[in-house]
Amino acid sequence: MDLQYKIIFLDYWHTSSGLSAGAKLDSSVVKDSDNLPYLSGKTIKGLVREMAELLGSNDFVDSCFGREGIDMGECYFSNASLDNTTKDEIVSNNLQDNLYDTVASTKIGDNGVAVDDSLREIEVVIPITLEGYIDDVSDEYQEDLIKALKMIKRVGLNRNRGLGRCEFKDIKCKN
Repeated sequence: MDLQYKIIFLDYWHTSSGLSAGAKLDSSVVKDSDNLPYLSGKTIKGLVREMAELLGSNDFVDSCFGREGIDMGECYFSNASLDNTTKDEIVSNNLQDNLYDTVASTKIGDNGVAVDDSLREIEVVIPITLEGYIDDVSDEYQEDLIKALKMIKRVGLNRNRGLGRCEFKDIKCKN
């Protein structure tokens, strides 16, 4: 059985590509070949696993996510991306740059003054909706997986500083 879902971002968000843009940005977001943002399946799997562990079902965690060093688990997490209609519209009108903004931050020292050389600028994505799916979900653990998805409230970098607020919605089972 497969689960399909939407991630509705309520604020700017950032999942790092690990790359910088030289003097312009300290960190840019993950983008596909069309310069569109997406959320990797690996990131989603990690967030869902964290929530599943909080639910306390070890059988579910072991079955879906695997056991470290022993097996990979049964569930496959796709990347979450824009729906095809939206993708086509953005790409055909060359609107990709409108999806991104820059957020700056600096470290404040004990004296209440900005610390020298601590200014950082990161690229963020505007609030958008992404779609993804999870394949090979056992009927036995479907409810647990839906609960875990709904528990996720933030995604990406600076989750504790206001970025990445989101909701997982429209979770549907497909055979």
